[in-house]
Amino acid sequence: MHAPTPDASASPAEPCDLVTVPARQGLEAVDILRRGGAPAVGPVLHDGACDTLGFLVPPGTAAGWDMPGSACTRTAGRGLRLPELPELPGPDGATPRPADWLLPPGDSGEVTDPAMLREALGQAARLIEAADGCH
Repeated sequence: MHAPTPDASASPAEPCDLVTVPARQGLEAVDILRRGGAPAVGPVLHDGACDTLGFLVPPGTAAGWDMPGSACTRTAGRGLRLPELPELPGPDGATPRPADWLLPPGDSGEVTDPAMLREALGQAARLIEAADGCH
């Protein structure tokens, strides 16, 4: 169960929250969202070592985010604005790493819908688990 979905049409000029996941799961989720006809896959960041991906989601998402294997950082009020590139937490969760765009911000200003992202990340985790179990 999670909090109601914040408005996914947050403007890129507005603060956004950031969902950070392992790169493999994040890449699968991007593919799932794009194939599934999601209304929008918002901007996605990757760290310099490509260990993690960060999905920009509407402000307020962090308050209800509880998906294992991921973290949602509340950035509202801390100045994350597009197209400024934040640093992403490293695999240890603490050491920040420089980021670059995997999917840069578009003209629409859309960020990724948190409910759709949650579903795609869950499906990605199941696909990865199945693939890793088939050795």
